[in-house]
Amino acid sequence: MAEEFASRKKRINVNGRDIAYIDEGQGDPIVLLHGNPTSSYLWRDVIPELRNSGRVIAPDLIGQGDSDKLPVEMGPERYSFESAYSYLDGLLQALDLTHNVTLVIHDWGSGLGFHWARLHPQSVRGIAYMEAVVMPVSWSDWPESAAGIFKGFRSDKGEDLILKRNMFIEGVLPSAILRTLSEEEMNEYRRPFLNPDDRQVTLNWPRQIPIDGEPAHICALVEAYGQFMAQSTIPKLFINAEPGSILTGRAREFCRSWPNQQEVSVKGAHFIQEDSPTEIGQAVANWLKTIP
Repeated sequence: MAEEFASRKKRINVNGRDIAYIDEGQGDPIVLLHGNPTSSYLWRDVIPELRNSGRVIAPDLIGQGDSDKLPVEMGPERYSFESAYSYLDGLLQALDLTHNVTLVIHDWGSGLGFHWARLHPQSVRGIAYMEAVVMPVSWSDWPESAAGIFKGFRSDKGEDLILKRNMFIEGVLPSAILRTLSEEEMNEYRRPFLNPDDRQVTLNWPRQIPIDGEPAHICALVEAYGQFMAQSTIPKLFINAEPGSILTGRAREFCRSWPNQQEVSVKGAHFIQEDSPTEIGQAVANWLKTIP
């Protein structure tokens, strides 16, 4: 299954690096954006539900999945929100995705997607989002069970926890899924990060989360796209996770205030595509039928 999925990926050169992506179906583009520490593989069981709804495109973010790694010589800061966004935006431009784009977004893929939508509102048909980064938060908003480890990731212990011990893959990922991943599934998620240097991207992403005002530039960026979403009449689908993880409490109440929005609930913690892929795909497909 994992090998078959990987074999379906295409590659395109963006800014001198190869970006891997799934590209299946025909019609208006439906772009599926994963976050940390996953890849387009996260969407593998959602994609079949969407093939009849349009052209489904699911990229691997730079440094993740089968997309190229950035050279170690560029330093630990080579992976950033801005870097990931530049390769994603370059991919969408290279594929000429400029009209009637539906974004289906999760985790840091949501931050990238919301930011792209704010900068390209005329290109967006609709936005479906789940377990997303919708506003800057405080540690009191963060899941109590996860606060300690994420504080560790953001401290000087982070290099040991992630680069040496691969804790995002081995610990955070399986603990944020209700079912138990098979060994084949875990190995596919491990595969891009077998070497410590390759794990830098999975360390940098938790350090980008806008918590208690840090990092300031990401807090400002997230605040800006959150306000855009709160005012925009772009059609929206909020896929609420039960019990959920990061999009609960204040953040959930904020995004529930957004205009022109439908809501569905599916079971899942954070990586809800692993628990409710069919339900997610069908919800997006049904919602798309309601958009003129």
